Amino acid sequence: MNHTTTKQTNADRTVLVTAHTGREAAVESARLVIDRLVGAGLTVRVLDVEAAEIGCGGVEVVPCDPGAAKDAEVMIVLGGDGSLLRSAELARPAGTPLLGVNLGHVGFLAEAEVDDLAAAVDSVVAGRYDVEERMTIDVLARQNGQIVADTWALNEASVEKRDRMLEAVVEIDGRPLSRWGCDGVICATPTGSTAYAFSAGGPVVWPEVEALLLVPNSAHALFARPMVVSPRSTLAVEILPDTPGGVMWCDGRRRFDLPSGTRVEVRRGSEPVRLARLHGVESSGAPFTDRLVAKFELPVQGWRGRVRP
Repeated sequence: MNHTTTKQTNADRTVLVTAHTGREAAVESARLVIDRLVGAGLTVRVLDVEAAEIGCGGVEVVPCDPGAAKDAEVMIVLGGDGSLLRSAELARPAGTPLLGVNLGHVGFLAEAEVDDLAAAVDSVVAGRYDVEERMTIDVLARQNGQIVADTWALNEASVEKRDRMLEAVVEIDGRPLSRWGCDGVICATPTGSTAYAFSAGGPVVWPEVEALLLVPNSAHALFARPMVVSPRSTLAVEILPDTPGGVMWCDGRRRFDLPSGTRVEVRRGSEPVRLARLHGVESSGAPFTDRLVAKFELPVQGWRGRVRP
């Protein structure tokens, strides 16, 4: 979807800016972004928990809750993937696109690098960006009929051991698949395939592929391969009764204790997370293959490309 602005004046446009305030580089970058946006006549919001550290005038300070992103055209996030995941909790309910500027190490979710910061802001001001939707998962956990967790994730929901090995039965579409003694079971999206699921041995799935991933983590079993299933499937992980309970992490941010006997169900999310993709910025819009090569520093020396007649 193209978002070139034609009808709105800049004064009618609002951008929410958030930064990893624990990093001085992120704070300095946030100030640059805000100055450039305000100078172009846009309304800029900052979160109340970050306003003092950023210290910019001429901005609208809003509470750090899902209402912060309401009616914002885009949310610019300065930090790493952790900052993007935190910001997604605010942006998803409002349907606001996220534009990440990477100040971390890998930064798969980020659209631009800090060296392209000025050009990225100029693209937002000019409306030169598209919006893509990333699939999420909805996660529901019950124990003896009581809801233990009702949440969602962009990357993954990971059911993990607490102290001793996790004993669990995994189910796909209402049918049991296998019982595993393991460190955990990861249910991930294609976006999450390069996150925790990757480090547990899962496959890399291109973000435009619609699928759910099921990845056992250090399972003591003959059949314990990562699996890619239909986006219409329902995955379930049941912690066996009379065994130690576990813990669930969603996107590495939200933690839930899972007593023994808990059943965790994972489905395609009811709402996507929207990401802004820029036009005309060197580090943005790169094919996913190029992102893999750049982020993992993969060796491609000797590649000659397609032979043309």
